Amino acid sequence: MNTSDFFNFLKPKNELENQGAATENRPFIPDELWVKCPVCKTPVLSSDLTENKKVCPKCGYHFRIAARQRIELTADEGSFEEFDKDMSSTNIIDFPDYTRKLKNAKLNSGENESVITGRATIGGLETVLVVMNSQFMMGSMGTVTGEKITRAFEYATDNGLPAVVFTVSGGARMQEGILSLMQMAKTSAAVKRHSDAGLLYITVLTDPTTGGVTASFAMEGDIIISEPHALIAFAGPRVIEQTIRQKLPKDFQSAEFLLEKGFIDAVVTRNDMKETLRKLLALHGASERKEAGAK
Repeated sequence: MNTSDFFNFLKPKNELENQGAATENRPFIPDELWVKCPVCKTPVLSSDLTENKKVCPKCGYHFRIAARQRIELTADEGSFEEFDKDMSSTNIIDFPDYTRKLKNAKLNSGENESVITGRATIGGLETVLVVMNSQFMMGSMGTVTGEKITRAFEYATDNGLPAVVFTVSGGARMQEGILSLMQMAKTSAAVKRHSDAGLLYITVLTDPTTGGVTASFAMEGDIIISEPHALIAFAGPRVIEQTIRQKLPKDFQSAEFLLEKGFIDAVVTRNDMKETLRKLLALHGASERKEAGAK
């Protein structure tokens, strides 16, 4: 018998053998039970994160949240009455592949557009509430986005109500070309009419607020608040560095940096946001909602 015949009698190695013994005592934890904080790298139970309003309990990092969750955290329970719910974008300039992207955005977010508008009460005080949604094409501003925001401000003006706007956006929606950029002027005009009527406008900037949204209604509030560490910019830091050929300061365009430079009025944590908004509304004379039929 030669050597090759001998090895033919050897039992082949089974890589699965004894694998069960090695992992038998290892606990199985489904991935969806834990979320890893991108800043401090601490694993956090999903249930604990939800209870803490999607804020890391160790380092305070504010995770991005959907618009509906934002409304739930901000408006009094059962008080939100939505405007223009069925309005949605179409491929108005026949941009390649835009129809498919809109369809995917609607499926992924469960919304028809990148902003939700309506009236609500915050701590019993009535206001118009506008909340942008990062889950719909990164909160980009298309024609319907601008139209919904404009209508919300017009409603607030006609009814003598303050407006609270939560921004999150990657900027104007390039798939709608110049029509998207025109929303900067349209929304700003509506904000101006609201201001001329002597009404309060509070902006809450969340991560990220950039591009055409920053260059229009996001920075036109009477009071401008931000969540901690939010990126707030028109052009991103890499674009600026490549243009001016200089290194930018540490934390450039963060909420804290902009607060130091006087660009915003306050940085407020998510846990304190509702009470802060209530105090500001009360300070500026917001009224409680009247019941139907009340005089």
